[in-house]
Amino acid sequence: MNTTLSQIKDYCNSLVAYKRRETIEVKIGDVPMGGKNSIRVQSMTTIDTMDTQGSVEQTIRMVEAGCEYVRITAPSIKEAQNLAEIKKELRKRGYNVPLVADIHFTPNAAELAARIVEKVRINPGNYADKKRFETIEYTEASYQAELERIREKFTPLVKICKEHGTAMRIGTNHGSLSDRIMSRYGDSPLGMVESALEFLRICEDEQFYNIVLSMKSSNPQVMVQAYRLLVHKLNEGGFKPYPLHLGVTEAGDGEDGRIKSSVGIGTLLEDGLGDTIRVSLTEEPEAEVPVAYNLARRYDNRSGHVAIPEIENYPIHPFEYNKRSTSVVGNFGGAHNVPRVIADLSKREKITHASFFSLGYQYSVPLDKWNIADTACDYIYIGQHQTDFEIPGTLGLIQDYKTWLTQNQPRVYPLLSEQDYLNENNKLSSELNFVLVSAEKYNKALLDKVKHNEKVVLIIETENEHAMPAIRRVLVELINNNVNNPVVVKRSFKKISEEQFQLYAATDVGGLLIDGLGDGLFLTADSLADKIINQTAFNILQATRTRISKTEYISCPSCGRTLFDLQETTNKIRLRTNHLKGLKIGIMGCIVNGPGEMADADYGYVGSGPGRITLYKGKEVVRRNIPTEKAVDELVDLIREHGDWVEQENA
Repeated sequence: MNTTLSQIKDYCNSLVAYKRRETIEVKIGDVPMGGKNSIRVQSMTTIDTMDTQGSVEQTIRMVEAGCEYVRITAPSIKEAQNLAEIKKELRKRGYNVPLVADIHFTPNAAELAARIVEKVRINPGNYADKKRFETIEYTEASYQAELERIREKFTPLVKICKEHGTAMRIGTNHGSLSDRIMSRYGDSPLGMVESALEFLRICEDEQFYNIVLSMKSSNPQVMVQAYRLLVHKLNEGGFKPYPLHLGVTEAGDGEDGRIKSSVGIGTLLEDGLGDTIRVSLTEEPEAEVPVAYNLARRYDNRSGHVAIPEIENYPIHPFEYNKRSTSVVGNFGGAHNVPRVIADLSKREKITHASFFSLGYQYSVPLDKWNIADTACDYIYIGQHQTDFEIPGTLGLIQDYKTWLTQNQPRVYPLLSEQDYLNENNKLSSELNFVLVSAEKYNKALLDKVKHNEKVVLIIETENEHAMPAIRRVLVELINNNVNNPVVVKRSFKKISEEQFQLYAATDVGGLLIDGLGDGLFLTADSLADKIINQTAFNILQATRTRISKTEYISCPSCGRTLFDLQETTNKIRLRTNHLKGLKIGIMGCIVNGPGEMADADYGYVGSGPGRITLYKGKEVVRRNIPTEKAVDELVDLIREHGDWVEQENA
């Protein structure tokens, strides 16, 4: 399905040149957002809001780490009242960071907080509605009556914000869409957008515009589609260009959380969207700040990248996922093959059995057999090297073309340059050939020839700082010229830290996979270990939901509402269940987003009261009020009960 360029410009200023979306400026204390201001970084406290000193100390740690806004939960009137004490102590100690009250379910707490702090965040899914997972039939008249009920509940807060100069974030969460929205629009990006627009219309009717918008989801695909659609609908509906708060909810911890966040946030930053970032990790809040900072600052000097030719016809639909249609070459491409991972051992002095250990293949000498991990790469590029031993049956090797010509080994395939491939006299593999293509220098004659060769997989690489659009530009040309060969996306990084590699690779490659582009990944980094590079590739595929190789944990960050130690509990659950490949487990500190986000999970573990846990199977509550000390065992029993448990091989 082709997309007109006017539709693209409704959410993205340019497909080939980085240009940040122009927005109105929103006043948030002394730190304005949007307009000409840099992309702001923020986080949220995890301390009980009633612990004034604890909240103050944690806020100071966050500010010292670079946090520009600090969000604090206010689930009831008493927490909203205590925001005044927290703010007073911070100002007394010389910290003027704007505070944001996070509100769910309690309009009276929001109205009080709006008189105290610089910004309030409301969730349209639960500010005036409740969620029971019920389908409701509405007539047009009955739906309008519901909108009037919401207007009556919401307008007092709007007037208070306007009077006190308080900013507001209307923050839709995929996991807490109301039954009303779900019944009318479904569990969809459109439902997320309309949920926010209903509240935004009320604000604009009251001539209140000091507003930030967000469309968060634990699924980066859904999140990206929702933000793009939101901007499209704002333009289409004649709304003001409000700033955007970007974030992936329940991203998890460690490398999983960083990569998942980068796939969602980074894809939108590449589109030129986003005015503030919150990276939601199941870690201390000050650990979130440098991650967000690394993502944001990458775009400060993006304007100097190599020019990319304009796109005249864009065949990719930005508001829904459609995988690029390709032919099948070996185990690449087609509707059913997952993206393949290529690792690089070409710079090793020698290739031995042990060389493969870090890439998921372990050789047992006594048994003379290979043990293959779930995250074992599919191909290894060995350059000019040769092997003198039997390789695992699931693995393919890739050699430089001239070396390959001198060999005759099974499951070893050639890598050709464009020049080699265009040479009519060259011998090719009858099974599988890789052709390396530069996004900047490729020859169109190459595409014409490749189009008629069903044994070629293209590897597209770029040195452009604006890497994702450079590679996307070639893929667009392939689609428009009916070149259906599979494509492996190659990204190489030099002198980069492990965390930056995870963030930048997830952005550059994840952004393509989110749009259904790419049949394989080939990542290299001269400063990092092979194991880290290989693991990052699989984590990117997992985050984009294009290849599942392990258990997925949908784990929220701690906040003042959390009813148990999230980090400790997540680790306990991970230790017991991390061998359950493909299973999705939600671990939620409270019920605010828990049941909704877990609609995407197979099982859920949710705090329901002090020392008490409720377990879910999908959307359904199956066990209530379990003591925390027994809850992990009960979760394992529940997984067994439903036939999803398998024993670990080494157990």
